[in-house]
Amino acid sequence: MTLPDAAHARALLRSMLLIRRFEERCAELYTQRKIHGFLHLYIGEEAVAAGSIAVLEPRDSVVATYREHGQALARGVPTDTVMAEMYGKQEGCARGRGGSMHVFDAETRFYGGNAIVAGGLPLAVGLALASRMQGEDRVTACFFGDGAVAEGEFHEAMNLAALWELPVLFCCENNLYAMGTALQIAQARTDLAARAAAYGMPAWTVDGMDVVAVEAATRRAVDAIRSGAGPHFLEFRTYRFRPHSMFDPELYRSREEVAEWKKRDPILLLERRMREAGMLDDAGMEALEREVAEEVEASVAFAEAGSWEPVEELTRFVYSERPGDPGEGEG
Repeated sequence: MTLPDAAHARALLRSMLLIRRFEERCAELYTQRKIHGFLHLYIGEEAVAAGSIAVLEPRDSVVATYREHGQALARGVPTDTVMAEMYGKQEGCARGRGGSMHVFDAETRFYGGNAIVAGGLPLAVGLALASRMQGEDRVTACFFGDGAVAEGEFHEAMNLAALWELPVLFCCENNLYAMGTALQIAQARTDLAARAAAYGMPAWTVDGMDVVAVEAATRRAVDAIRSGAGPHFLEFRTYRFRPHSMFDPELYRSREEVAEWKKRDPILLLERRMREAGMLDDAGMEALEREVAEEVEASVAFAEAGSWEPVEELTRFVYSERPGDPGEGEG
């Protein structure tokens, strides 16, 4: 796959590097008890978010899973507000109410963050249907893991999207494990793209560790969807380098397997190709690392300086407010 121009290649590398360094910092903050609750890291899968979301337009919509920090950052949700959300501060993109698993930002049309396996699929179909009914030229990109393919919502979403020819792109992040359950012992057919193809939509498999391949495949699919070709399905074969969550003892796979996959680290792969093409040198890489580190540390400072939501505000947004209501949640 041919590299893009130097500026675009650098942007892809920066996007992946920001996701990696942000999440490494989050892991540290978690052990310091600055971040609470569940924390599912995206480390190793950065090429999928960086490459696919780079193709989307601001008018498009994105729906993700509980492992969504990468998609949020790649989408352009401000690093400061994502980190504040991780802290649970009201300066967070969801006022601190979502936390790690429910990052949400209406301004960038980033609709979660969904803690329910396959829960985002029906939502994506609904958004795509709304776009169709309103005559808007929007694509909805829906990210989900291989475990979601076993859920009923997956099949319902595939069927309706194909039946109604909706402008939705299904992005399956197949990292080979649904929590601790290996794909081959849970699925009778491990070719997940074939599952989607059974519903009559174009579907193919992509090397999810190669950000250039991810971007090219996504562009092909998005261009087709925008032209009225209906839903498409991409199976990104990728791998998470960290456990399922910070609570996971990771007893279901060997260190040797993880080490083998780390040889195809998406950041190192692109960095190597850029160096070989004369697009990057030591000074350029050091400058990029510095730039990303400063952005991440600034987000930590922003979150630390943030404020907790007052107790009297906690009932706000619990119920829909009627016109004229004072906004205190009595509606």
